[in-house]
Amino acid sequence: MTSSSTGIFFHYQQGDRLRDFPAALDGILDKGNVIYYDALYDSPPDTMYDILPIPESDLRCVHTREMLERVRRTGEFEGAHYSAAGTVAAAVKIISGELTNAFVFTGYGDHHAGSSFFGGGCYLNGIAVAAHVIKERFNVKRIAVVDTDAHHGDGSWEIFETNPDALYICFCSGRSFENKGNVNINVPYSAGDEGYLALAGDAFNRWIKPHQPEIVFWNWGYDGTSGDYGDMGLTHGFHFKMAGRLKRLAEEVCEGRMATVLCGGSRRDLARELIPGVIRALAGLEI
Repeated sequence: MTSSSTGIFFHYQQGDRLRDFPAALDGILDKGNVIYYDALYDSPPDTMYDILPIPESDLRCVHTREMLERVRRTGEFEGAHYSAAGTVAAAVKIISGELTNAFVFTGYGDHHAGSSFFGGGCYLNGIAVAAHVIKERFNVKRIAVVDTDAHHGDGSWEIFETNPDALYICFCSGRSFENKGNVNINVPYSAGDEGYLALAGDAFNRWIKPHQPEIVFWNWGYDGTSGDYGDMGLTHGFHFKMAGRLKRLAEEVCEGRMATVLCGGSRRDLARELIPGVIRALAGLEI
């Protein structure tokens, strides 16, 4: 392992958007500073590193028992659990110093999952569970969550409102407002790549740098790309630039500790192009 390392956390899942993975990571997985982790199944693939399930007690520190039972009844619990488990594992390995940063593949999003509700393809809030786990195990208190999915993260907003040590910044098409350490920033369709990046740079200086988080979580959705369901007029290159800027921000405020968690986006062709590019930016590889 090199002094700066990037973890990739993956679980095999149903659905079309990630059908090309992990094969589409060819040329990345063989790099010396990249470590690949698989979810732990009854008959797991032949990999050295596994993602372990989250104990029920940790899930219940974020979500109510009744909500967890409702998620189980949907039939989506296992996939949502493995998605959240990747986020928890990434955060633990970053905070413990095993990794510098990470990319977490998810079959389900998390930012629409609150303490007692879920929707929009989000069933468990992996970042919120990870924040709880690293606080309990490592006494990590100050975290920052940057959400660039095209839609307002109502679940994350509700959970982090009650956490005075968490800073949650959501960039979306909804109105701009701030409450209890949560910040929602309106990104008009006319902003384009550079306008969006300018808003982000201002937010980084205004809120994240003064907050001095011990780790940054990036809820990355590519649904705002032109032609996807949350179209915000963004080009493919926007995501690579944002990844680079967030990586530099994390290096400045918390020694590079950042977990990137896949959120929205439906198109398989976009996933195949954008995900490897973002991972390359995190790992310091040529895009």
